This record gives sequence, C-alpha cells and structure tokens, in this order.
Amino acid sequence: MNHNELWQSVLGEIEFEVSRANFATWFKHTAIQDVQEGTVIISVPNAFAKEWLEKKFHKQILRSLRTNSPLIRNASYLVVAGDTPAPVIKKREPQLETADEQLEFKEFSIDRETNLNPKYTFDTFIVGTFNEFAHAAALSITKNLGSLYNPFFVYGGVGLGKTHLLHAIGNQVKKDNPGYKILYITSEKFVNELISVLQNREPLQFFKEKYRSIDLFIIDDVQFIAGKAKSEEEFFHTFNSLHERGKQIVFSSDKPPGAISKLEERLRSRFEAGLTADISEPEFEARLAILKLKAATKDFEPPIEVLEYIASIIQKNIRELEGALNLILAKSKLKGKLLGLEEAKIALEQLNARAKKIVTTAQIIKAVSEFYDLGGEGLYERSRRREVVKPRQITMYLLREDYHGSYPFIGQKLGGRDHTTALHAYEKIARELKTDVKLVEELKLIRAKIYES
Repeated sequence: MNHNELWQSVLGEIEFEVSRANFATWFKHTAIQDVQEGTVIISVPNAFAKEWLEKKFHKQILRSLRTNSPLIRNASYLVVAGDTPAPVIKKREPQLETADEQLEFKEFSIDRETNLNPKYTFDTFIVGTFNEFAHAAALSITKNLGSLYNPFFVYGGVGLGKTHLLHAIGNQVKKDNPGYKILYITSEKFVNELISVLQNREPLQFFKEKYRSIDLFIIDDVQFIAGKAKSEEEFFHTFNSLHERGKQIVFSSDKPPGAISKLEERLRSRFEAGLTADISEPEFEARLAILKLKAATKDFEPPIEVLEYIASIIQKNIRELEGALNLILAKSKLKGKLLGLEEAKIALEQLNARAKKIVTTAQIIKAVSEFYDLGGEGLYERSRRREVVKPRQITMYLLREDYHGSYPFIGQKLGGRDHTTALHAYEKIARELKTDVKLVEELKLIRAKIYES
C-alpha cells in the first residue's frame, strides 16, 4: 500500500466520524509525506492546521492509520509551504477511476460573491415524501421572489438537506436573474461580523448597507441568533428593511420558530409571518435514491445490495449516508475492486456501533431542560404549572421509552415522585402523540438533541 492509498482510506473513515465543516476545514490539503520507523509524517498547509490536528484529531487519525496499517506506531505533522495536493489514487478499474469528490474537496468551489455552492441545485436534490412540500415551496419562491412566501422558513434535523435546499434556491435565482444581488450566510457569521464591527468601533453603517441592499437574503441555522440581544436587534431591523422593500428572505433552522428558546417574540412573529415547511427523516426508498445519485456523481457503481444495506442501517441523516458511501469508495480503491456485501458490512462495522448509542438519564434530562429553557433544576420543581408539568412528563416518557427505566426509578429520578406519577405521565404522552402533531415534532427535535450529544 503506497502513501496515497493509505491516506485516502484514512480520510474516508475520518470523514464519517467528524462534521462536514471540520473535515473540510482541517483535512484540506493534507497528505502523507513519509513513513519513518513506524511514524507517519503528515503534511499540512499551515501551523494552524498542524496545531488543530495535533490537539483535536490526533487520536482519530492514529486509530485509523493503525486500522489500515498495523505496523504504524505514531503520527506527526509537518507544515509544508504551499498547498499540498489531495491524494490521487492510480486507476485500477474503470468503475473506480474518478477520485471521490469529498476527498478532493471540490466543495471549495464556492462563489465568493454569493457564498453559494454551485453543486447544490434542484437537479441534485432528491425529492421524497419527507421533503416534497419544502421542495415545492422552494421552487415556487424562485419564480415569485418577495411576493409569494416571504419569509420562507424551512426546518428539520441535522443532515437532512436544509442547506442543500437553501443553496438550490440561491443558485436557481442567480441563473434566472443574473443581475440580482444574492447572499447566503450562516447566522453565526452574521453575529461574528457584528461583534467585530462593535469591538473595533467601526461605523455600523457599512454593516447595515451590506445586508440591506440584497435581493435574496438566505440565512442558515438562524436559531443561533437567539439570546444575543444586540444581534437580534440588528437582525430585526435588517429583516424589516428587506421585507418592506419586497426582498426575499429565506431561513433555515433545526426547529420551528415556536420552539426556538430565548428568541425575541418580535422576531418569532416575523419568522412565522410567511411560510414554514419542515424536512423530516427520509424513507428507505428516498435514502436509496440519494445513494444512487451520490454514487453516480462519483462514477462509482457498487452492487445494489451494498447500497440497500447502507440505506437500511442509516435512517436519519443524509450526510451520514454520503459519509458511508465515501468510506466504501475509499475501501474499494484500496483493494482495487468493488466491495461485495459482506466486505461492506465489515467496513461499516464502526458505523453500526456508532448507530447504537447508549442514552443516559443525564442526556435526556439535559436535552428536555434546554429545549424548554427550564434551567438546571426546572424539571425537579413541585410546581403544577403547565410550562413545567409538560416537560417533566415528556422526560418521564423518554426515560421509559429510550432509557428503559422502571417507573419507580423514573419517579425517584425526578424529585422522588411515586411510580404511579411516572406511569400516568408515560401513558398521557403516549396517547397525545397519536393526535398532537406539534408534540410529535417537539419530541423528534428533543431526541435529535439527545442523540447528537
């Protein structure tokens, strides 16, 4: 196995283990420079990347290196001037000759003026029952900017395609209206820019003009603006300025406006004034279609049973689907042949293990408390107020359903209550889930918090 092949395989595994942003930021332009006496020397583009890999990802890198080459004992990092090219694997079979797009970092072809990624379009967006309403609304917006659904608010769990849909809206509008001013930005970047302006005592007017002169303003992960008073105030005025002039505004969030804690009421009402659409978890057929499309874009044709297996074990996250496919592609390149089903199962054993996460009582209590903004001791109160009772009952339901605790244990855990209280809470939430759509959505978002942690 040569250095490039080894590093390609390592990247394929690490890409699945870390977030897309971390992978793109810290593993770009890295390669194996040399192997000396069991130590792998990894070239990095700058000292910042070197420090970050050493402190944050060294254990993962070393574990993956040892998995692929047991003789390796350690890894070190070397700053190499200039961009280190991503590893390129020699051709072995026609099906595998195109290098993986994630490992080549093609997502870095971002339009600097709009921040849009050109690969995220409606043509590459798989539509299923889980997202068809959001997709249809997004398409309509591109043909009726500022007049039909304004603002447009799309929400859903991590890795379900919200960002893809936002970029698709921007790219379609850019194609149809070349003269329009379009900007995609995360709310975190908006906040950081405002903080920088205030700290450096720069004129606020330039900041205002930048964001209030846009025809299509796309804000990703808008929930991060909640609780930041100055940012919320500036965002509120920016929203009003754009909306009054008929400019289109598009938001995404991991939860609906009504469930974003610490969000100012005036902003919440603005978010809810237009159209709100959710993206739920994709069904099996949609997951399989997504895998087929992703494989086709990589000129990769794994056996259909391999794709079906991936679609069956990854049920909630499109990003993880692509990560698993990339791992199979990297392993196939390493072996010089397409992996069969049994080989794919072995390669994805770590994935299966990660999918079976063990939930703790602390994770459940923390997730519910944060979701309903109750603070550390809120769930233990003896209060009969609905804003406390409902979260407490949901906590009891989850401790029974997801943690499999006994009713006496659950009652004791939440303030020394009787087991009949826990039983009543469980049965009440179970009944309401059959008819209360809002409760179903809240529980889904709480579970996402639990399992992400």
